[in-house]
Amino acid sequence: MLSPWLIWLIAGVILCVMEFALPTAFIEFTMGVSAILVALLVWVLPQMSFGLQVVFWLVLSVGLTIASRRFVPQVKSRLLEDATEAKTLTEILPGENGRVLYEGNSWQARCGDEAVAIAPNQKVYVVERQGNTLIVMPASSIQAHF
Repeated sequence: MLSPWLIWLIAGVILCVMEFALPTAFIEFTMGVSAILVALLVWVLPQMSFGLQVVFWLVLSVGLTIASRRFVPQVKSRLLEDATEAKTLTEILPGENGRVLYEGNSWQARCGDEAVAIAPNQKVYVVERQGNTLIVMPASSIQAHF
């Protein structure tokens, strides 16, 4: 049977390697580093209970994840300047999400004006991106402003 410190070490290495295969903005990496630190602690203090090991790992994981946020570039949403036209695939109800066809792919989208509904198959302009959601405005609304 494997000793607890070796199990923590193996788990830590696996988590660190998984970060390269499935990037998660350093979440897996910080969990892996935390597991490696717990492995070192258990190696030095072999009588530590498993419950305390898990608590220590959780606290370290959360702490390292929060600390690593300052090293991850924060990209703010901004106006998209290239290829701003899109077409609605589904109706976008006021304040709700729908789907648009943008640059050949289907994207989740929401209207920038919370009071406006956009019908399917309408030309819209992408004005912002928030994560995986595009903020769009109907072409008629944009043309009215210019």
